[in-house]
Amino acid sequence: MYHQPRYDPYESSELFEDGTSARPLPEGTVARGQLRVDTALYAGKDANGEHVSAFPFPITADVLTRGQQRYNAYCAPCHGLSGYGNGMIVERGFSPPSSFHTDRLRNAPVGYYYDVITNGFGRMYSYASRIQPGDRWAIVAYIRALQLSQNASVNDLSPEERQQLQGSQQQGSQPQETQP
Repeated sequence: MYHQPRYDPYESSELFEDGTSARPLPEGTVARGQLRVDTALYAGKDANGEHVSAFPFPITADVLTRGQQRYNAYCAPCHGLSGYGNGMIVERGFSPPSSFHTDRLRNAPVGYYYDVITNGFGRMYSYASRIQPGDRWAIVAYIRALQLSQNASVNDLSPEERQQLQGSQQQGSQPQETQP
């Protein structure tokens, strides 16, 4: 049983008329798990090849939590925890990456970020083999949350939220009585 009859890949054989040991794959064969017809989900682009401006699935608190975990693991060493491009690599002497808080990147469509994570950009290498597509989208959602958190204004709040904020500020500015 130690020596079994077998053929190595591309080894010649008299088994088939064309002299090969294996049959060619039928045209259009797709490996299991590799059928990716949803270009928005797997490429971040629409049918015209433009970056999508909307997420291909609903963003929930769980997606944001997952995005934060993946961002902290893969992105924060370079981009920093708050996305300003001041991560540990900069402290070690490397060139700083782009800040997510510039006007250009705040206005970029979400598909752009997905494309950069997938294919790399500048000195950033591709993460396609390291981060699954769903996690790439979760990171993009978290980057959008970072951008909102660093660039929010009071005018973004609803009237009820503004009133609540003003009430909490007034309570915080009143002197507290101390007991002897």
